[in-house]
Amino acid sequence: MNYLTAVLMGVLQGVTEFLPISSSGHLALFQHFFDMEDIESQQMFFTVMLHFGTLISIFIYYWRDILDMIREFFLGLSGLFRRGERESAAPPPARRLVLLIIVATLPLFAVLPVKGAIEAATGSVTFVSLALLATGFLLFFSDRWARGRKTERTATVTDALLVGVAQGVGTLPGISRSGITISAGLLRGFDREFAVRFSFLMSLPAVLGATLLELKDAVEVGVDPELIPYCVVGVLVAAVVGLFAIKLVNLLAAKGKFGAFAYYCWIVGLGSLLAGFIVK
Repeated sequence: MNYLTAVLMGVLQGVTEFLPISSSGHLALFQHFFDMEDIESQQMFFTVMLHFGTLISIFIYYWRDILDMIREFFLGLSGLFRRGERESAAPPPARRLVLLIIVATLPLFAVLPVKGAIEAATGSVTFVSLALLATGFLLFFSDRWARGRKTERTATVTDALLVGVAQGVGTLPGISRSGITISAGLLRGFDREFAVRFSFLMSLPAVLGATLLELKDAVEVGVDPELIPYCVVGVLVAAVVGLFAIKLVNLLAAKGKFGAFAYYCWIVGLGSLLAGFIVK
């Protein structure tokens, strides 16, 4: 490990975590074709810290939404025990957003029993390549069919549940989590800006929970003190690059060019599929 590697890994994490091109798919292909399958186990702590870096990006970019959601969450809880509150009163948008995100997170529990099979699929170049191709088609068509105007004020529990199911499918290597959840939101009639915002905000509980579990495993494996300075650099780079990546996704989605990422997914997917038959 050196500082250049830390910077490059930080850039890779920041870009692939938010752009709809599948960070897990890129990592699987990189490890296979460069014969580096043992990198993640050797530097587990560094990898986990990079995920914290991209989490920082979401907290910084959407800090107003997050503060409003935290406040409304506790206000909503207090309202349950307060007598005389009007039941017919419509909840504030931030409180509805909290409910929608909770509902969208529930399908992830169905993924736990098949976690081993999902991890095994990471080792299949063919599976990852086909998943990238599928991601490309999803991005291409959802962007062209997007005509909705739903926001946190009008989105339904069913909408949130279906987007949550898409997030569960997004755990497959090669299927972009951000790509499939944004696409699902667009197909359910979400406003373009809200589809992106909901996708990234709903990732917080899932990614934070998974990262904490991975951090526990990394600490148990052991942390090399010499790796700490590189972790700091990697986290900072991942956070900064992640901020620009979130901004880029929002910009392209707003202009109706979100489907442009489909071409990249098709090129990488087809290229890796062909290379998989050549490089054994």
